[in-house]
Amino acid sequence: MAHAHKLEILRGLIKFKSNTQKIWGVLILLSIITAVEVVLGIYKPEWAMGKVIGMKLLNWIFIILTIVKAYYITWDFMHMRDETKALRRMVVWTAVFLICYLVFILLQEGGYIESIYSSGFVKRDF
Repeated sequence: MAHAHKLEILRGLIKFKSNTQKIWGVLILLSIITAVEVVLGIYKPEWAMGKVIGMKLLNWIFIILTIVKAYYITWDFMHMRDETKALRRMVVWTAVFLICYLVFILLQEGGYIESIYSSGFVKRDF
């Protein structure tokens, strides 16, 4: 029995007629998000240089946009939208918790290394 795939993205905001159109639609969406990241990385707007929770707002924007891209790659290209709710939640929530944990570790270790270099006391060169 053939399983019909859902031909929509952005929670049904954009609908497609075939799988090929949907693949191109997701590719265009991911390309737009990547283009926004590249433009922000090149121009580094002044409004995004303020500190938010210990890190520049621009860095938070990069992290969030990267998570959005990872979500859409998993959701559409790995066909998670067609799986059972329990499997989707297991995969997505595990990834979300691991990403949050990684961000926490990076912020903690980065703060430690910054404090060592700013105090002038370097026990070991990293």
